[in-house]
Amino acid sequence: MAFVLAHLSDPHLGPLPRPRPRELVGKRFTGWLNWRRGRSAIHDMDALAALVDDMKMQNPDHIAVTGDVANLGLPAEFPLAQSFLADLGPAERVSFTPGNHDAYVRSSLPALADAFGLWTSDDDEAKEAVYPYMRVRDEVAIIGLSSGVPTAPFLASGKLGPDQRAATGRLLDEAGARGLCRIVLIHHPPHRAGGSSARGLMDARAFETMIARHGAELIVHGHNHRLSVAHVRGPDRKPVPVVGVASASASGGTRTHRAGYNLFRIARENGRFVIEGRARGLTVDRRTFGDLGPIPL
Repeated sequence: MAFVLAHLSDPHLGPLPRPRPRELVGKRFTGWLNWRRGRSAIHDMDALAALVDDMKMQNPDHIAVTGDVANLGLPAEFPLAQSFLADLGPAERVSFTPGNHDAYVRSSLPALADAFGLWTSDDDEAKEAVYPYMRVRDEVAIIGLSSGVPTAPFLASGKLGPDQRAATGRLLDEAGARGLCRIVLIHHPPHRAGGSSARGLMDARAFETMIARHGAELIVHGHNHRLSVAHVRGPDRKPVPVVGVASASASGGTRTHRAGYNLFRIARENGRFVIEGRARGLTVDRRTFGDLGPIPL
């Protein structure tokens, strides 16, 4: 039987809670101004609700959410994010990795760590999220990384760091030895061509080296708010697909930028894993969701 994974990202949940004056210091102040001046109009919660309804109708086996559930990393934003994840389905069927807006400033990090343990671990008593993690479902290993780090104003870059990359390599090896299909979740596009120095993954080159050494079957990410496909080199120079997804709440833009999510069907055929991807999103009328066609992996 096939295993179906749904992937969504960057819902930028609203409405934004009213910040306390002391919370609007430094980067949060510029982010708050951007939200007030137009960013809030880009992210449509009605479109997000319609996307979730459409996704549930596809009955996926698991749902991956790759970050930016928050906007300014305010502590008051994380209960809303928890409610959103809980509405998607039972925690054992939903996995989460954080983005740069979740880890917006250094003071966001304690609340961020405390909020998402249920969606990063199979331990019901998990007190906080720890990255990387691996959750095994059927023959699929879901490996979640955190690229969200606090940055200076006007920067949206991410970073894994050597410890997280080394731990990820060990998880990839373990899952490979168990004969599992390895799917990596990360917020930032993890390849060198995925973003500028101000927006990309700072250690993308090292990430590519890690995948070339340890391998993976699929890498999914958000951050760029558009459907995209790239490849990085795996062991024996075998290409590994890297698939980005549109913002789950974007109400406008072109076909690849409008609110959407991706579905991946994973099956073992003749001793190897075959992955097929399809995109679903807002259609031309920008009110209904439909099939946008296959994703060329």
